[in-house]
Amino acid sequence: MKLLRHGAKGAEKPGLLDAQGQVRDLSKVLPDISAATLTPKGLQRLRDLEPHTLPLVSQPGRLAVPWSGMGKFIAIGLNYADHAAESNLPVPKEPIVFMKATSCAVGPNHPVVLPQGSVKSDWEVELGIVIGSRARYVSEADALKHVAGYCVVNDVSEREYQIERGGTWDKGKGCDTFGPIGPWLVTADEIPDPQNLSMWLEVNGHRWQNGSTKTMIFGVATLVSYLSRFMTLEPGDCITTGTPPGVGMGAKPTPVYLKPGDVMRLGIEGLGEQQQTVHAWDPALIDN
Repeated sequence: MKLLRHGAKGAEKPGLLDAQGQVRDLSKVLPDISAATLTPKGLQRLRDLEPHTLPLVSQPGRLAVPWSGMGKFIAIGLNYADHAAESNLPVPKEPIVFMKATSCAVGPNHPVVLPQGSVKSDWEVELGIVIGSRARYVSEADALKHVAGYCVVNDVSEREYQIERGGTWDKGKGCDTFGPIGPWLVTADEIPDPQNLSMWLEVNGHRWQNGSTKTMIFGVATLVSYLSRFMTLEPGDCITTGTPPGVGMGAKPTPVYLKPGDVMRLGIEGLGEQQQTVHAWDPALIDN
């Protein structure tokens, strides 16, 4: 299944994308796609539906984050060996873990608003893992049983804040609008091998990233198991898993960073596409 939420902010409606690519309304089935919807019981309820019996949505309009109630937005750094090389950093021996503020999560086509004084904001197409059942000290063999599904994430990053301002990476990763997610959440049964998905990102029509989840250092099962040793993973938590090479910071001979007016397009095989326009600081664009 491909689950989504659409409509005006604060009045989002739940939807399902059918096999013909049409949005079907779930409003009479459930009030929202929440963390509880993503549990095995919640997803089975939706699987029992016949999509053709649900009302068609002719104009879905604004797409929101595909589910509500995200408790944690966990991120993994330097998880592609070739990206570590372009960053002139060693391949990690264990996953590098940091947090993106849940307040940075926005829909897939939401404007990306540069924070005040930003000069080094960058792009990162990433595979997102969405947790569906509580995971605490789970084995790698059982880890995928706790995954509800997958989504596209753009881990937008302010490199000066991340690297040059001291402390952890978090301050460059959690700025408002720096976490576009979607367009939909694709349930795990539709993605039999999350380690074999092509992924790409373009800025102003130029393709900067062209990679595959094949080259992840730590795969999905490893990450879920590893993280469950340090924190309890709950339904609705999102893990964004690192990016392949081609980020602006790694451009040669001169790094390239986002500026107002730039347009990012990105996608992952089977998970859909996003598009964001970059804007200078404008708080009016953040909360829409």
